[in-house]
Amino acid sequence: MTHILAIDQGTTSSRAILFDAAMKPVASAQEEFPQHYPDSGWVEHDAGDLWSTTAATCRAAIEKAGITGSDVTAIGITNQRETTVVWDRHTGRAIHRAIVWQDRRTAATCTRLREAGHEEMVKARTGLLLDPYFSGTKLAWILDHVEGARARARSGDLLFGTVDSFLIWKLTGGRVHATDATNAARTLLYDIRKGRWSRTICDMLDIPMEMLPEVRDSADDYGHARADLFGCEIPILGVAGDQQAATVGQACFRPGMLKSTYGTGCFALLNTGGTPVVSQNRLLTTIAYQLDGKPTYALEGSIFVAGAVVQWLRDGLGLIREARETQPLAEKADDHQEVVLVPAFTGLGAPYWRPDCRGAIFGLTRGTGPAEMARAALESVGFQTRDLLEAMRADWAGQATGDNAAVATLRVDGGMSASDWTMQFLADILDAPVDRPEVLETTALGAAWLAGMRADLYPGQEEFARGWALERRFEPQMGAEARARKRDAWARAIEATMRF
Repeated sequence: MTHILAIDQGTTSSRAILFDAAMKPVASAQEEFPQHYPDSGWVEHDAGDLWSTTAATCRAAIEKAGITGSDVTAIGITNQRETTVVWDRHTGRAIHRAIVWQDRRTAATCTRLREAGHEEMVKARTGLLLDPYFSGTKLAWILDHVEGARARARSGDLLFGTVDSFLIWKLTGGRVHATDATNAARTLLYDIRKGRWSRTICDMLDIPMEMLPEVRDSADDYGHARADLFGCEIPILGVAGDQQAATVGQACFRPGMLKSTYGTGCFALLNTGGTPVVSQNRLLTTIAYQLDGKPTYALEGSIFVAGAVVQWLRDGLGLIREARETQPLAEKADDHQEVVLVPAFTGLGAPYWRPDCRGAIFGLTRGTGPAEMARAALESVGFQTRDLLEAMRADWAGQATGDNAAVATLRVDGGMSASDWTMQFLADILDAPVDRPEVLETTALGAAWLAGMRADLYPGQEEFARGWALERRFEPQMGAEARARKRDAWARAIEATMRF
């Protein structure tokens, strides 16, 4: 048994990647699934699609590698976070479509709770803000809108989980109902300091605690995948939410280390060590990973739309056929046009937290075309990242001491990080170096390492960190005047968007 199977269940597709004993990817499979938009600002997934595409891609990756299930040492799972599933314990079927992390339907609930004075209590326990992004109010909405759901939940017939929990339940044939600390920390229901579900918050949202999963370490025993799935039982030994898995995959194990992942959204995490740092700039305090019962904390900034803005150019406007067309288009854009796109399609995330905002475009002229739109879309990712990092560095500088006080060079990963143009603009607008690793599949690698380390196939933290390899460093090249002009245009665009 010399392989680790990493399940990477994302927002728009499910992937499975097989890593060998040297932690090198040897085979992968990917399958997209439908997105459902039943109302403005609502986003749903069919939980059955999440499971079927996960199972299919796992089998396909094993077949492509020319191995069998008996050659797989363990399974690691990483997943889209906050997406909320409620299912019947007896049938394994969801009672409502999964409500996706992007969904904003509970904005009014969050406002009501905030106005009632609950946000400081919630923040103190969970490190999170009252925002529809997180799972707790999504779960309460399902219990409110599916007839008889609360009574069934109290009787033990219904279970709640983020996507990792649902997949573990399905993989193990209903034998294990568990999650890891990183996913629990994103639910709005978990006390990250005490390491347990918060009865106070569950009571506030009228959520029966009987339906919550057991919380375990990120590298732990999550049972065995059923023999009928892959020809034999395979232990599940690693679980982490996608952004935390990327933090692990980038070997950000020391306080002050920083990574940013560019997928559907963009998420930056700064390792703060064994002490949770309370943000003064509306960032989140969360768990980066938990090993041997000890949580390592992080500051996190969340951007809801990064790669999704490229999907919008393709599917919404029809300006491109493939994502890779954006870079050559951006390179041809007219430098004299200062088009700014604020992609607040599902609200603004950190550090603004305005779920009511919607997207806006500024600076259009008769000469604006696909090239200028593509450039504005890619630049929006850099602008949003800069907003996050400025807030993050201010929080860290105010609380860190000694050698930990310096923030390391930004490490990037995810699909958009493959774009040289986008990463160069990021370095330019940050006025700081950006490091891209040789392995861009850091999310899956993080899940694989957690499982492989637990199985004694992969090395410990220090040796794993030494193996991190740089593919390219992007140094800032933009002049100070141009940088200041662009930053000012973005600031004015954000202000106008929030006032609209």
